[in-house]
Amino acid sequence: MTDKIDLSDSEWRQKLTPEQYHVLREGGTERAFTGKYESNKQHGMYKCAGCGAPLFASETKYNSGSGWPSYTAPVADEAVEELRDTAHGMVRTEVRCAKCEGHLGHVFPDGPGPNGLRYCINSASLDFEPE
Repeated sequence: MTDKIDLSDSEWRQKLTPEQYHVLREGGTERAFTGKYESNKQHGMYKCAGCGAPLFASETKYNSGSGWPSYTAPVADEAVEELRDTAHGMVRTEVRCAKCEGHLGHVFPDGPGPNGLRYCINSASLDFEPE
């Protein structure tokens, strides 16, 4: 992975939309079934909306029925960081961009595929680059 991106709060606010800032920098979550990529079926790469780092390939995207874009795995293990999250009275695993440490969503052990993982990711934290 390349060097980490370290911007000031005011630089992040200038770079991101208010919704992107809320999700990526404040750990917010968009409402279910409202994200622009939840139903996207195009082939391409999902990248971090904060720094442009490649995160998820469209081949790993599937419809989990959760209301958020879901993936079976990141494009590379080093593309994301996973952290223990005990907010809201739950124990979950938070997923962050490894390059800019932006909050992406959470990973759950109820997905399909060989790992059995579901990376449940906010559309606001992503940009999509079609093939």
